Amino acid sequence: MEPFISELYSGTLLAGVDEAGRGPLAGEVVAAAVILDPQQPIAGLADSKKLSEKKREALFDEIQAKALCYAIASASIEEIDQLNILHASMLAMSRAVAMLSPMAEHCLIDGNRLPPNLPCPAEAVVKGDARHAAISAASILAKVTRDRDIVKAADLYPEYGLEKHKGYPTAQHLEAIRQFGVTPLHRRSFAPVKKILEG
Repeated sequence: MEPFISELYSGTLLAGVDEAGRGPLAGEVVAAAVILDPQQPIAGLADSKKLSEKKREALFDEIQAKALCYAIASASIEEIDQLNILHASMLAMSRAVAMLSPMAEHCLIDGNRLPPNLPCPAEAVVKGDARHAAISAASILAKVTRDRDIVKAADLYPEYGLEKHKGYPTAQHLEAIRQFGVTPLHRRSFAPVKKILEG
């Protein structure tokens, strides 16, 4: 896949932005924004979904140690249910960008649309997590943070197997919702959960 190079911005305060957790039935949606330090390159950055958990965890620490700055933000389960998952993802991404210090001068957003209210110019980059190092870094921070949050939540609701499927709609997860009901972690606006609630 062709690496992405912005034709609009060539400075160093370039933030990559991505989110994790659009598809699951449970948990928040998490976004990260990362400005990498050109003096401290990080080897092995790639789309977080293509990396092993062990590799993601190692890169998570390395990104936090070497990046010029980074921020991680989320949108709550209530916000997902009120706004819908797309708008909640956009909200989480704009929150992450707003928290960066130093502030980004330009943003590259993974996907095909831009969050509203960004504090700087931005470009949407389709499959950006595989095409630009800063977006890859953001995808890793977002995914590891979300996975850790959902594994912690698994202690509260052990019968749902959240640590295995991370809240995604697997057969085991759907069966557990049918058997044990909907928890405060579940996104009530998502069709499979809604269907079970409506019984």
